[in-house]
Amino acid sequence: MAFSSMPQENHALVIGHTGIAGGNLAAHLTSLGNWKVTGLARHTAAALPGVVPIAADLLDRDATLAALQSVDPTHVFFSTWTRRDTEAENVVANGAMLANTLDGLAGARSLKHVALVTGTKHYLGPFEAYGTSKPDTPFVEDRPRLPGENFYYTQEDILFDRAAARGYGWSVHRPHTIIGYALGNAMNMGVTLAVYASICKETGRPFIFPGSRQQYEAVTDMTDAQVLARHLTWAGTHAEGRNQAFNVVNGDVFRWRQMWTVLAAEFGVVNGGLPSQPMPLAQQMVDSTAVWDAMVNKYDLQPNRLDRLASWWHTDGDLGREVECFNSMAKSRLAGFNEYRDTAQAFRDLFARLRAERIIP
Repeated sequence: MAFSSMPQENHALVIGHTGIAGGNLAAHLTSLGNWKVTGLARHTAAALPGVVPIAADLLDRDATLAALQSVDPTHVFFSTWTRRDTEAENVVANGAMLANTLDGLAGARSLKHVALVTGTKHYLGPFEAYGTSKPDTPFVEDRPRLPGENFYYTQEDILFDRAAARGYGWSVHRPHTIIGYALGNAMNMGVTLAVYASICKETGRPFIFPGSRQQYEAVTDMTDAQVLARHLTWAGTHAEGRNQAFNVVNGDVFRWRQMWTVLAAEFGVVNGGLPSQPMPLAQQMVDSTAVWDAMVNKYDLQPNRLDRLASWWHTDGDLGREVECFNSMAKSRLAGFNEYRDTAQAFRDLFARLRAERIIP
């Protein structure tokens, strides 16, 4: 997709630049050649080439204000979150992280646009009430908010308030489950399934679908992190994206019973399909740390801990839903964003990179 020509003085501040969404966005912006990119995360050690790193704990208001005092971006992309035990706690913590960031930029004279990455829980509800609303598909952006607390709603309201007061534009981006390269990410189904399939192959066990029958049979979709990166860039640089909320998914749909066959073939494992009783990954992989450590030594892999690569709980949550989940891209298409990604190929490309970088055998 062709983007507007952007002058060199455009400066992106990517909040969460070491994560799956922020990392792929930072890589995309640096590849364009006409963006200065600053990345903010809790630590600076994992900064990408071409990204100027700064460190701050966004829950520490004073530290955040100090870290951002001299930063003057034209665009802010907020793509991080923290998980707490209850949604009430999520509201407080994640609301504070965004508020502290935007308040830290109160003196930024060049700021034009702030983009917020949320997700499909906008339509499904928080983890503790996941999917209990039985929403209709496809999800569309103008659907009313669900009753009750949801930290996505809190963050939106903070963004709307600060944008109205300062006069900059905003956009909200709602991806479905994201496929992309990132390590140490709490919501990373692609790497989690790659590790699971690799362990299955090593041990000779079948590659069993860990979720619900509903998810196995229903229509669904996903979001490639590179599509999300381009969507964020588009919304921040085109009038059609200003002050709008958008779904962002690959544009194709599939059923997991189909995709599971694709993934099993990719790893050369026996497709165990849907078992008679649910077998979540947290249950299947409970004793797999020693197996993984042995595989790291046997195949000379990078020395990543199993719990750094695989987020069993998140993949179990996504694949265990009892409701159908897929999103309309009509609003984005009508506004001019026409990127498309084949989801099976997105998985294959991710697996190829994980092998090339010796993350998996």
